[in-house]
Amino acid sequence: MPALAPVVVGTRPLSAQEVVAVAREGAPVALSAEALAEIAASRKVVEALADDVEPHYGVSTGFGALATRHIPLERRAQLQRSLVRSHAAGSGPEVEREVVRALMVLRLATLATGRTGVRAETAVVYAEMLSAGITPVVREYGSLGCSGDLAPLAHCALAAIGEGEVRDADGVLRPAAEALAAAGIAPVVLAEKEGLALINGTCGMLGMLLLACADLRRLLRTADLAAAMSVEALLGTDAVFAPDLQALRPHPGIADSAANLRAVLADSAIMASHRTPACTRVQDAYSLRCAPQVHGAARDTLAHAEAVAGRELASAVDNPVVTADGRVESNGSFHGAPLGYVLDFLAIAVADVASVSERRTDRFLDVARNHGLPPFLADDPGVDSGHMIAQYTQAGIVSELKRLAVPASVDSIPSSAMQEDHVAMGWTAARKLRRAVDGLARVVAIELLTAARAIDLRAPLAPAPATGAARDRLRAAVAGPGPDRYLAPEIEEAVRLVASGEVLAAAEAVTGPLR
Repeated sequence: MPALAPVVVGTRPLSAQEVVAVAREGAPVALSAEALAEIAASRKVVEALADDVEPHYGVSTGFGALATRHIPLERRAQLQRSLVRSHAAGSGPEVEREVVRALMVLRLATLATGRTGVRAETAVVYAEMLSAGITPVVREYGSLGCSGDLAPLAHCALAAIGEGEVRDADGVLRPAAEALAAAGIAPVVLAEKEGLALINGTCGMLGMLLLACADLRRLLRTADLAAAMSVEALLGTDAVFAPDLQALRPHPGIADSAANLRAVLADSAIMASHRTPACTRVQDAYSLRCAPQVHGAARDTLAHAEAVAGRELASAVDNPVVTADGRVESNGSFHGAPLGYVLDFLAIAVADVASVSERRTDRFLDVARNHGLPPFLADDPGVDSGHMIAQYTQAGIVSELKRLAVPASVDSIPSSAMQEDHVAMGWTAARKLRRAVDGLARVVAIELLTAARAIDLRAPLAPAPATGAARDRLRAAVAGPGPDRYLAPEIEEAVRLVASGEVLAAAEAVTGPLR
């Protein structure tokens, strides 16, 4: 397998794709010459303040509510070490490797702007750790979203100074000092302001937002595919997806979703079979007819979240910052509200897309609504239960997604002796969004599995080429209708095909790229 090209972290903002490449694909990282020059220039500003009798936050003072304490020169290196050690206070399960790598490369991107005052060698260690596949152990709990993701970032900084635990490139848990030595990386000895610069940012929230957006771009197209298969197999109509009807309400996400449904349903013999005067159905149920409205609203929500993420990628988040004209200024840019809001907003959209998917699945199982299919799509109803309990699984997930849609960003618990008296809870919003995205993939997978079974039961009528291709990709891994089988492995295989994008790719091989 060819080696991945390094992602160059420089003075320009990283793209979402570059962050995902580092986080998820393990791409190595390099710092540009321009970034190293900017870092060196801002470091001179910080060093010029080292002997200043005036207090400067993060350089010669304590932190948070202890900012009034002046720290003498001989204790300032200890100040930075103590900050990292004390703030590495996370608890709970380990955070996923891709999240930690995203967090680290985003912190490195802020260091590369030259607005934080770190030394070049400190930034280089982060690049070397990422390139060596060394991943600090970060715990689930510890961030309030202000001053950014303190505890998660502190665990990364702790590893950079050779303390704490990491996972090496093979995923083995090792002491940080041992893993760094094995990779030929010298631990950082922190100087003035560096500890603070390494931990004061919204990197964890942003990293999880970018990963979720990448997943949702694929999942929303897959939800369109699943909806199309359901419309087809439930003998619905595609007339409502016509461009002129959708243009009457010109939301871009709705237009894209409806276009996908039209493309996927094109040339369906099942659809053609009931386009006759004998068909007296006037309109389909909302879960079929309004699929573009629900999926489209989720798309527009995603577009808004991506716009916020883009602005955050262009930001230098630290406190204090070194300004372009050489001032060192305190600020509030570390507050996670902009990210917390959209993370919560996406969780709402995810819950609703999953909810409408479950409703379509349920229609297949009810003989009063499935237009001639057997009860629960069972081979021998009564002896066999078909997909009865698969819908229970969907319903349980959807119920959980509704709870995960309750906003985290409306909460605030004051901290640091009331110095930090309004916090964002953006990390919590990001963590629950990750769980929600996983739940959506599972719900959509069960709809696809059920719709594919229903399409098979409509034989000898043939599905559309695109839905047929998706059905065939499922059939390569999961058998078609028949007596009841052990269902859980089949659901998990469908989840894998959805999460990997393979079933979507099968349909897009017919339609071309969906929107």
